[in-house]
Amino acid sequence: MANILTDLIDNQVAKYGESRPAVSVVNDDLSLTSITWGEMKRRCDALACAFEILDVEEGDRIAVCSDNRPEILVSDFAAWANRAVTVSIYATSTAEQIEYILQDCSAKMIFVGDQKQYRHARDIFARCPRMRHIVLLSNSITRDADDTTSLTFDDLLSLGEKAGEECRKAVAQRRSRSVPEDIFTIIYTSGTTGEPKGAVLPHSCINAAILIHEKRLDTISDADTSLCFLPLSHIFEKAWTYYCLYMGIHVTVNPDPHRIQEVITRVRPTCMCSVPRFWEKVYTAVQEKISSMSPVMRAIVGRALNVGRRRNVDYKRQGKKVPWLLEKQYRMYDKLVFRKLRAAIGIDNPNIFPTAGAPLSPAIVEFMISCGIGIVIGYGLSETTATVTCFPTVGYEIGTVGTPIPHVEVRIGKDNEIQVKGPTVMQGYLNKPEATREAFTDDGWFRTGDAGRIDDSGALILTERLKDLFKTSNGKYIAPQALESRLGEDKFIEQVAVIGDKRKYVTAIIIPAFEALKEYARRKGIRFGSRDDLVNNEQIHEMIAARIEQLQKNFAGFERIKKFTLLPKEFTMEAGELTNTLKIRRPVINSRYASQIEAMYA
Repeated sequence: MANILTDLIDNQVAKYGESRPAVSVVNDDLSLTSITWGEMKRRCDALACAFEILDVEEGDRIAVCSDNRPEILVSDFAAWANRAVTVSIYATSTAEQIEYILQDCSAKMIFVGDQKQYRHARDIFARCPRMRHIVLLSNSITRDADDTTSLTFDDLLSLGEKAGEECRKAVAQRRSRSVPEDIFTIIYTSGTTGEPKGAVLPHSCINAAILIHEKRLDTISDADTSLCFLPLSHIFEKAWTYYCLYMGIHVTVNPDPHRIQEVITRVRPTCMCSVPRFWEKVYTAVQEKISSMSPVMRAIVGRALNVGRRRNVDYKRQGKKVPWLLEKQYRMYDKLVFRKLRAAIGIDNPNIFPTAGAPLSPAIVEFMISCGIGIVIGYGLSETTATVTCFPTVGYEIGTVGTPIPHVEVRIGKDNEIQVKGPTVMQGYLNKPEATREAFTDDGWFRTGDAGRIDDSGALILTERLKDLFKTSNGKYIAPQALESRLGEDKFIEQVAVIGDKRKYVTAIIIPAFEALKEYARRKGIRFGSRDDLVNNEQIHEMIAARIEQLQKNFAGFERIKKFTLLPKEFTMEAGELTNTLKIRRPVINSRYASQIEAMYA
């Protein structure tokens, strides 16, 4: 079997011709620059030849540390043409993290996207014995005066375009030797509790993932458009983007994730993978808009949501025929309310929006589906080439993460651990035989480290991350993610870290959503000059406390947050408080804010 990604560009040029757009990129002024399939082929072929000229050999590792760019896709395809291995490094990684990965995978070359990443690469270069070149993806990067090993991306393209027939034949021969056992990529886990581990994913994993998703995601086609805004270093975005290219979907690459609200209204995608935080922010913005409406308009929106829920949740979700009167009502409210809401978000013609990475409140899922936004909740890991389960088109259960995708098996093991088996599961962790052994059961199932259960419909329900699960001093187990997800619905709460391991009761450190908090303070006549004034204000505390009490009313008494501390500064990746996938590093939080935590238990 040929590898799907190795021949993808040639196959798409043969199918669509050279002039159809394959990829676009969002420029600084929000204009779009498109790259046709023909241009993609020219660039990929040229870069593949440049790799061969620079002595990139079969099995060599080529690392990329950059924000999203079309050049990342080109470098991946060029690497696979040479049977080389791509290694993705988060653009926000520290110098220490980058050095660890480059040394662990023995990278021969690294692509960097900005001056800071270049500085890291230069400082690390001498300590990475296999490293030969730094490639600059941006012409705005200023090279050191003594730098003799760096090249620009354009330099590589020019080098490859001038390659002779012998070089082209050498690349073609390598490509012809490609087999499913070749390594597709090495994805490093975020390391919430220790050093990152490199999950080795062969081409057989991505081959299987693409064909499986073609079966499961049966509503998308090459008429769709997708926006790539999660980091391409994340397996979720990486696998989704390559699946879209396989399907012939036009992909627009967003280099700046901080501008997603602007970009989405410019691109107006029909599908896009995202994380729950995106939808939580959309939900709170919509709720804020609704609360500012007149009583008459609020009543109309309320009726619209009721009709949308009945039509989309009670009937369409179940595959039932919608009664004609309900359908007529829905079309009316779709025109009056839902179309305007979707247009304001930037998704006028939504198809599906895969969402994973953390829990998303069922209330938000139901709200979006009622509005005609096809959120597809899923669950997966780097080690499983992303998806393990996701919503099917019909018959999904809100509150679950969907059913196992075809050819992937899920079972519940000891301590309710979710275990997975199938063709998308990794080979193991690079250079870590002991960690690899621990990651699999004796009979070959991958141990996810997540706990859950399977309901009567066959859908998976996540309950907690086993490493995050803690026990109070009263012997009660607490799943902090469930509380954090619930509080994340609130428009005044941006980040939450739930505390309570070996403690008498549960507490939380909370980072408020400061723009919403400032507006609240102005309305209430609360004087403030800084964030510190806001988080130390008694009236603010009372308001947040009341909202927390309401949000956690369905939790058991021992699970509820009894005290909390508001902080004036967000948790960040740069400070080591968040992983590159925006998960809380609990040991860091517990250590850094030890005095605030102790004060809540005094």
